Amino acid sequence: MSAERSNEASPDTNANANANANADADANADADADANADAGAKAKAKAKAKVNDNPFASKALPAWQAVLLAIVSGVMYWAAFPGIDVWPFAFVCWAPLLVAMRGQTPRFALLLGGLQGLTCNLLGFYWLLDMLKTFSGFPTALCALFMVILCAYQGGRMALLGWLYGRAERRGWAPATVFVLAFVGHEMLYPLLFPWYTGAQTHKVPLLMQAAELGGPIAIGVLLAGGSIAIAEAIWARMDRRPIDRRLLGVALAGPAFLVIYGAIRLPMVDRAIEAAPKARIGLVQGNLSLGPTEHRDAASIHRAATDRLEKEHGKLDLVVWSETAINFVIPQDLIGPSFQRIVMNPPGQVGDVRVDTPVLSGVILRRGGSAFQRKTGKLYNSAALVHPDGRVEGVYDKTYLLAFGEYIPFGETFPQLYEISRNSGQLTPGNSLEPIPFGEHKITTLICYEDILPTFTNKIVRHGDPDLLVNATNDAWFGKSTEPAIHLALAKYRAVEHRRFLVRATNSGVSAFIDANGRSFDETPLFEEAGRVREVRWMRSRTPYELWGDIPWWIASLGVVAMGFFANRRAARERAQAPAV
Repeated sequence: MSAERSNEASPDTNANANANANADADANADADADANADAGAKAKAKAKAKVNDNPFASKALPAWQAVLLAIVSGVMYWAAFPGIDVWPFAFVCWAPLLVAMRGQTPRFALLLGGLQGLTCNLLGFYWLLDMLKTFSGFPTALCALFMVILCAYQGGRMALLGWLYGRAERRGWAPATVFVLAFVGHEMLYPLLFPWYTGAQTHKVPLLMQAAELGGPIAIGVLLAGGSIAIAEAIWARMDRRPIDRRLLGVALAGPAFLVIYGAIRLPMVDRAIEAAPKARIGLVQGNLSLGPTEHRDAASIHRAATDRLEKEHGKLDLVVWSETAINFVIPQDLIGPSFQRIVMNPPGQVGDVRVDTPVLSGVILRRGGSAFQRKTGKLYNSAALVHPDGRVEGVYDKTYLLAFGEYIPFGETFPQLYEISRNSGQLTPGNSLEPIPFGEHKITTLICYEDILPTFTNKIVRHGDPDLLVNATNDAWFGKSTEPAIHLALAKYRAVEHRRFLVRATNSGVSAFIDANGRSFDETPLFEEAGRVREVRWMRSRTPYELWGDIPWWIASLGVVAMGFFANRRAARERAQAPAV
């Protein structure tokens, strides 16, 4: 009987046990869920805190204040540049932007950098409007739109700097270190139609230019940035109500101090090398030809007459340099010898009132290929040729880097209709030789038009040819009486320092000048006036550190910037993946 009762009770007991077990399981599951939820919340909070925990960042400024500071930074940057030349701003022009970006989101930091870049580009490159109108023939409104787009693109490199800074600061990295790396990255990685560098702000002060022989204009820009970092640190400390980081301040100020000390040491050393170098008496002619149709005989006679005056006033000269396209019509390659002798020298027996008895290095448009008597055959080159009084042409250089929309239209060979739209644009072919022009026992490297503002290209062509002298033949008449000629001259000065060679600049309308191996310019000509100058220059060769290693250190630093961004993204993605969903 008891067995039967036991058997009868067993199902109820089992049911109760199962119910209790299920209840316990549910309770455990709820507890586990709560624990997982707590763990997930903690993990997400920890990951978020790790992303946003920036021990170097103070409270971000309100948006309107940050925008105002970015504009102020752009104005200061522009004011320090050639044409305005408030060069002390070079030491502090980045400080307002640094203060504006600190603590902001990467996206807003990008916008602030872009605003700074747009501001300084619109102010500094206002002359693009007239250039676009002259070259393209497009309506003014369309040219103005192109100018704004181009300035926004040029200012995009500051936007890149802002984005790199914002991303790295969010990861908790030191703002000063981040800014220096981002600065190198934005000057190295961003392609520009009109290249320019922060370091050019010191062109009026040779003492501050000498470090260019170590690392080009970027080296000067990085060292100048130390002043802005020091000012920004003082402001950050006040905002954070903390003492100034004296170690950071010392490291930051070491950059400008190095510029001064290095310049004070190198200036007299290079001056002694200049005094010991072989001499040459060189003249330059600024013809001031109009951009409109000019009679070929008039263009040649203007330069011959100016050269004749230099010969009579200064006696025997070793060389005279004429500007880009001083011979303003096409000469077939196979006729360059006799044509040059007839046009440039006007030898005895030819019609004309003056004769040139000095070797001349002149710009000319050459046609290669096809027939000498069929004008529409062959390819056109923007060239420079050195011709002697006896008609002997000692060397020719063809311009390698052509100016887009001026000397060619991108994709114009593929879409010839573009040349019908922009009738003022040329159809020139780039050269492919880096050989210097021989001149007796010396060698001359010629840079045409804006090639002398390209540090990487100049380094390449100088390292290849190892010349004794640099010459730039250019025509800046397209830009009118703007600040562009002053900017062009300022940027060119650094090529002389980077390679410790003299640079002779002969322009059509100014500014023509002689630049010594310390970057000092002499005998500058006024704009849009016919002029001639003579000066004693030196044949110099020197293997500077920048000539030897070029931009390799900056490329390494730029790769570091890329790696920095890559690993930061990887780490952020890993932290998001490890945070359990709630």
